[in-house]
Amino acid sequence: MNAALFVSTVLIWGTTWIAIALQVGPVPIIVSVFYRFALAGTVFLLGLAVLGRLRIPGRRHHPWLAAQALCLFSLNFLFFYSAAAHIPTGLISVVFSLATLFNALNARLFYGERISPRALLACVIGVFGLILLFGAEFSLDNATETLRGIGFAAAGTMMFSLGNMISRRNAAAGLSTVDANAWAMGYGALFLLICILGARVQIIVPPDAAYVAALIYLSVIGSVVGFTTYLMMVARIGASQAAYATVLFPIVALSISTFVEGYQWTWVKALGVGLALCGNAVMFMRGWPLPLRRAGVRLS
Repeated sequence: MNAALFVSTVLIWGTTWIAIALQVGPVPIIVSVFYRFALAGTVFLLGLAVLGRLRIPGRRHHPWLAAQALCLFSLNFLFFYSAAAHIPTGLISVVFSLATLFNALNARLFYGERISPRALLACVIGVFGLILLFGAEFSLDNATETLRGIGFAAAGTMMFSLGNMISRRNAAAGLSTVDANAWAMGYGALFLLICILGARVQIIVPPDAAYVAALIYLSVIGSVVGFTTYLMMVARIGASQAAYATVLFPIVALSISTFVEGYQWTWVKALGVGLALCGNAVMFMRGWPLPLRRAGVRLS
């Protein structure tokens, strides 16, 4: 079971970044993110209702579900969509892969878990890899754009990690991953709608078929399916081990970015990507196959 969740998450989240790029354009970012989670939340809640599995959480859980919504289903994606307007989506996925390090730091802050020397080594290697990768992206013409993209991607990754911590709390409190996701996506869409109306942002109708296709993929596959498989792993094996999926999906995302966005490779960029992913892998040197081992898969 864990192996299936792991592979599904890698493939789904490795492909969502290019779909995000297809939504950056004439529709305001906050409206695009609202469309995504309004559709995802509706599909999720209606699907559970039709199956007779819709449960209403107790009153004490709703503030935590709203907090999960802010971190996982609204603010983080506002940052990621903003980053996509400045840097290639493949590079955003590499920054996001550092969620393993953010999770280690936040687990220490919120749950008192010790940060091992291995985690510190992983941080140094990963950050050095990002310096090499993005150093190759800087020039007098695009330095500001690149910095903005990095900043937005890093902020989105931090929000995602905080959402992991809240999801962990919700699972420990007895909320199922499916129920928590469904209600949190609904809360996320409501929060975004309030912001849109409060700021008087123009709500633009999806402009073309490509946008609509990307919206459906991101809402149903990327959000409903992808977040469910990921957070099920968080509940089953912990945030740090589940985040290992983020080490692998940049490979998928960068491959797509190379062919679709025309991302240009150099040996320095390749070395930077390699070090960034290696830094994440160091987090799991003794136990990265854990999701597979727990699923009963023997690795030779």
